[in-house]
Amino acid sequence: MNRNKIGILIVALMAACGSAFAQSVSSLCINEVLSYNKDNFQDDYGKQTPWIEIFNTSFASVDVRSCYLTNDKRVLDESLSAPERAALMYPIPKGDVLTKIPPRQHLLFWADNEPKRGNFHLSFELDSIGPNWIALYDANATTLIDSITIPPLPADCSYGLIDDGIKAKGWAIMGTDGRYVTPSTNNKTLDTNEKIDGFKQKDSAGIGMTVMAMIVVFSGLILLCIAFKIVGNTGAYLVKRNAMRSHGITDKQEAKEKAIGTESGEVFAAIAMALHEYQENVHDIEDTILTINKVKRNYSPWSSKIYTLRQTPHK
Repeated sequence: MNRNKIGILIVALMAACGSAFAQSVSSLCINEVLSYNKDNFQDDYGKQTPWIEIFNTSFASVDVRSCYLTNDKRVLDESLSAPERAALMYPIPKGDVLTKIPPRQHLLFWADNEPKRGNFHLSFELDSIGPNWIALYDANATTLIDSITIPPLPADCSYGLIDDGIKAKGWAIMGTDGRYVTPSTNNKTLDTNEKIDGFKQKDSAGIGMTVMAMIVVFSGLILLCIAFKIVGNTGAYLVKRNAMRSHGITDKQEAKEKAIGTESGEVFAAIAMALHEYQENVHDIEDTILTINKVKRNYSPWSSKIYTLRQTPHK
């Protein structure tokens, strides 16, 4: 492979990687912002400062490194070059494992104008009184991933999506009307479950739940018993069949062996007597009729006293 082909291959791989990166960061969105932090969440230095929450809407991890955050609207000027636009924004540094956002999770940035405090401390502040425009740009400093204008907010109240990452359901001011300020966690907090509450109302004593649980348990035990019975019988049959085949016994021979012994002893005795009379010609007048009288008690000549040696033998 010559150098030209190698160069083309490298360029194609870089383009593919860049495309994949662009598609991955496109799943990021600004999820919640607090512009006036008076007594709310503290940063890693114990300071109450404004913060911006980024949410990963995809079901795969996304690394936000090399992207840009800004509140400077001058970046909207299309005449600016990429380096000029990048100079007006905060570049999220590389090399920090915490910049990788897990699936459906959040990442918090502090807008305190103290970038020396860490990778998640931005180089700009938010206006605590007026509105704020915030934007998230791709690593090329040109592609806008997401932006939002935050209205003036009361102290310790945030502005966030009602459902994480779902803009169709709209935004709301958190910290009022039963909504909570939720940095680094879900915006929608479920304190109750409608199905469970309805079940509690209809079955307050828990009798229905008990009956249902017992039915489920006993049904499962019955099914297990039937399954074990079927499996056991099948296994015994297969073992017996394999053993007979290993000894050269066919299915027909097996059927004949099973048929032997199904008749009573009286039937075999009658057949033997009939054959004897036929062969010795000692049958009754009616040679086709055989009469057998069943003894009322068990008797054997071997147990009879008249055949013992206690009597004097006849000369």
